[in-house]
Amino acid sequence: MITAAQEAVDLLIQAAGSWQFDDAFNGLRDREWMALRFLARANRFSRTPSALAQFVGTTRATASQTVKRLEDKGYLQRRNSDQDKRSVILDVTPRGEKLLLSDPITQLVHAIAALERGANNFRDSLRQILEQLDARRDRHHADVCRKCIFLSEAASSPASTRRAEYTCRFFRANVGASEIDLLCFNFERRESGTVPG
Repeated sequence: MITAAQEAVDLLIQAAGSWQFDDAFNGLRDREWMALRFLARANRFSRTPSALAQFVGTTRATASQTVKRLEDKGYLQRRNSDQDKRSVILDVTPRGEKLLLSDPITQLVHAIAALERGANNFRDSLRQILEQLDARRDRHHADVCRKCIFLSEAASSPASTRRAEYTCRFFRANVGASEIDLLCFNFERRESGTVPG
């Protein structure tokens, strides 16, 4: 007898057709779409070739080839990190952002948003599944800063007129409120799952 869990996996495999395909869609292969999508949603600390390779599940050399193709098409640009000139940061260009408006997963996003039980429940269930799989494989997945153990409220300084709202203890850097919902590959789950404070 097939269990509900087995049926759910079968359905997920079928849904994967919206983000895994053999041919190109609007000139990009599925891994290129995945890379562009990740880099558009990643925080400044995770827009690196190594984080991209880990997210896409490939080698750094293969990720570099993907980046090169996206650069050649004008969808990405690389720049040196402000903190470490040896490090490269990958930025999605306005042309890349425009292309993401025709992302092949848009229909899947709309279908999840229209779920009767709610997109939040679906998201939270998938997050629990990923965490179980990650624990078994001794690895972690990218997730939003808001739920990360390294995020803390920044201490206010009387001498400063502008203060950072949050601090990332992993990178020892200020994080603005607009950044806490971006993906980070150095994510580790906070027990309460919420922003401190």
